[in-house]
Amino acid sequence: MILIHVMGGLGNQLYQYALSEKLKSLGKEVKLDFYAYKEAEGDEKEWRELELEWLEGLEYKVCTKDERTLFLDNSMKLKDRIRRKLSGRKSREVSETRAYMPEIFDMDDVYLYGFWGCDRYYTDILSLLQDKIRFPKTKNQKNVEIMRNMEREQSVSIHIRRKDYLTVADGNRYMGICTDAYYQSAMKYIAETVDKPVFYIFSDDIDYVKAHFQKSNMHIVDWNAGKDCMYDMELMSHCAHNICANSTFSIWGARLNKNLNKVMIRPLHHDNYETMQPAEIQENWKGWILIDADGKIY
Repeated sequence: MILIHVMGGLGNQLYQYALSEKLKSLGKEVKLDFYAYKEAEGDEKEWRELELEWLEGLEYKVCTKDERTLFLDNSMKLKDRIRRKLSGRKSREVSETRAYMPEIFDMDDVYLYGFWGCDRYYTDILSLLQDKIRFPKTKNQKNVEIMRNMEREQSVSIHIRRKDYLTVADGNRYMGICTDAYYQSAMKYIAETVDKPVFYIFSDDIDYVKAHFQKSNMHIVDWNAGKDCMYDMELMSHCAHNICANSTFSIWGARLNKNLNKVMIRPLHHDNYETMQPAEIQENWKGWILIDADGKIY
């Protein structure tokens, strides 16, 4: 059995769910661990919601507390120590230490801890993920109408994520990556590749985008809030093409896009801690256009 720790917001939760589907396709028994949302307290508790539960079509098994204890050697309670001793098991946690770790496909009886965001993990099961990851029917007529428009046009989503990246505890991780030069280069690439593009802007900083994106072929999506924010991801997936922020949220918007001729653009580096060389990123993200902070296209 393989257990996968689930953490983060919707984009990261979808990565961890996708890894479970990948491992199931290889014949593994897999369960998700929702400890951070359901049982944890204090610093261990996730401040975000378990948004996987909001989606439709997902199929997964959830591990029990006893199953978790058998894999992790982090409990000193007498009954847990006895259970581990009788089972002969010690901690089997495997943490994500590189962008792509194919060795996990050959593992069993392990607890996987990480985000597992590399595109290379999922390319062979993409159509399965696109079919299974479904949003509940929106009650907002604006969403219905705009999806129709997106499907008739050479629509392009642009995701600009700002506010929460500047306020999280390790905010410096994200600051200064999606520069003006990145977005200008991405839009220029689209304009040279796509006939009559129409841009749809998604952001957590509406005042900023209203001040910077004012052309006639640009529309700002500013009505999905709270739990309805997930519909922004669905709208992105209905665009013909996608320009992503350094955010798993818009990466999934692009990945769920079923347009066979889509252009997908992402920042060369997703965060300041990423040290991979461009050639390695290109190998892990085949089919994507990569643009660095200076606007250089790879």
